Amino acid sequence: MTDKLTTFKNADAPLPETNSEWHLYGAGLENLGDDGKPTVVPFPEYGPDELLVRHDACGLCFSDIKVIRLGEEHPRIYRNMKDDPVILGHEIAMTVVGVGENLRDQYKVGDRFTIQADIFVDGVGYAYGYEIQGGLSQYNVIDQRVLDGDDGNYLIPVQPTTGYAESALTEPWACVTAAYELTYRTGLQTDGTTWIIGTEANPEHNYTLSAGFEAASHPARLLLTDVPAYLADALRAKAADLGVEVIDVADVSAPPVEFVDDIVLLGATAELIETVSPWLNHFGIVAILADEPLDRPVNVDIGRVHYNRWLYVGGRGAEIADAYSDVPVRSSLKPGGRAWFVGAGGPMGRMHVQRAIQKANGPRVIVCTDVSDLRLQDVENSFGAEAREQGIEFVCLNPLNKASYAEGMAPFRDAGFDDIIVLAPIPPVITDAATWLAPEGVMNIFAGVARGTTAKLDLSDAYMKDVRIIGHSASSIDDLRLMLHQAESGELSPNRSVAAIGSLNATKDGLQAVQDQVYPGKVVIFPQIKDFPLTAVPDLKDVLPTVYEKLKDGREWTKEAEEEFLRLMLA
Repeated sequence: MTDKLTTFKNADAPLPETNSEWHLYGAGLENLGDDGKPTVVPFPEYGPDELLVRHDACGLCFSDIKVIRLGEEHPRIYRNMKDDPVILGHEIAMTVVGVGENLRDQYKVGDRFTIQADIFVDGVGYAYGYEIQGGLSQYNVIDQRVLDGDDGNYLIPVQPTTGYAESALTEPWACVTAAYELTYRTGLQTDGTTWIIGTEANPEHNYTLSAGFEAASHPARLLLTDVPAYLADALRAKAADLGVEVIDVADVSAPPVEFVDDIVLLGATAELIETVSPWLNHFGIVAILADEPLDRPVNVDIGRVHYNRWLYVGGRGAEIADAYSDVPVRSSLKPGGRAWFVGAGGPMGRMHVQRAIQKANGPRVIVCTDVSDLRLQDVENSFGAEAREQGIEFVCLNPLNKASYAEGMAPFRDAGFDDIIVLAPIPPVITDAATWLAPEGVMNIFAGVARGTTAKLDLSDAYMKDVRIIGHSASSIDDLRLMLHQAESGELSPNRSVAAIGSLNATKDGLQAVQDQVYPGKVVIFPQIKDFPLTAVPDLKDVLPTVYEKLKDGREWTKEAEEEFLRLMLA
């Protein structure tokens, strides 16, 4: 007789007559579910060009909490939620249990996938777990929006030997790995709009532009404000030869364009930077040419550094192109360098720390800070010994414990950090962290802060110390493919992120725990199991001792523990 686990893996069990799913009817956890429970609906039907999938595991994410908090005000929700509720869940492991007749040469029952949640069709976003029903349901229909969207097929095949939680958590892990693969321009935007602004600073500089303004590559439009006559004349002459439109701009607060790709400041003040920055396009760059510090810190829109990928570069010389190309952005951690993870105790912070330890040629010093002693201790317990075995200096500090924090950070004040990853969306924290950057250091604002949120940053460091401040949001389908490969090859282990598990009925408690930051890692829901309360992984010792025995070191989820869990708990 075939056991339940084998039948589950083969996906050949009879399908039920109903489907359970969590409906979100508006903002607030009180609007999740019907009488605090998932809704039982008729089993879904699928057409000839569709797949029927079973949701095997679903990670809960703070992005889910944002939808719960905002409801219909969330930018990815386009509908009346009371009449057409949202079903959350975008960190998914799924198995095909039904194949439409037109797809049977491409798919078969038992095929396993994860999904790139950011789905676009004709430029319109239909994210899984937002506009498309998500993983907090037992079954779903995958239609052509997913199978043939703007980026092709958003399903990514998973090997049969990969764990369910492991494959579900490749989605958040992909966001982490993507943060270290970011690329930025090293010259003016081709066919874009460039705005060059002169000031009274550095009147003796003989400014030049030797690259990015020639036949092979040049902007389509050039704006000029108070540019020295010798440079303005040279640029106008070359623009005429290249067919580049030239516009004189008298008022820096009101350029006659919607957006600008490059703003070049020949000398600068903090006020000028604040005035012109709002005109930056997505992926826009401000290049500051100066050799004296700014008069004060700049109020920088860190939300747009994060979401719009704004960048501030600079140089102390007179060649504009050098400000872009001399010190390209390094998004990967500096090999053998000093890395500081600010807010390291949360689920995403732990992923960053784990990656820094496990990846080859990583930093030799890792500092983890968090305001929770409990979370910091868990970081130490999870990664400290492993890091030190590799010769990494591993330090955990709580800034609320002021004396020990000051003592622990003191050795790094003079040399600074080569990499600072900020996982706490708090402007004063970001302001302070930036002061610790080493020459040519990089700070990545990984934590999502709303557009329009500002932090005071000394942008003099962009040209006096060649530091770079970058940001990151989400991941691409290629990032997810790469992360899945790294998981399946054993290079990185998403299973180490699992902190608590539960059945579909435990979803509301799980989301509350994510909101309250109860667990140091991820909460994973298994929609196909019998009723099982939200349970921290170490607490399985008393609840399911045979599962606990298969954990690593009594605290880390493993494929073997998952198989034993499913063997016991499958409905």
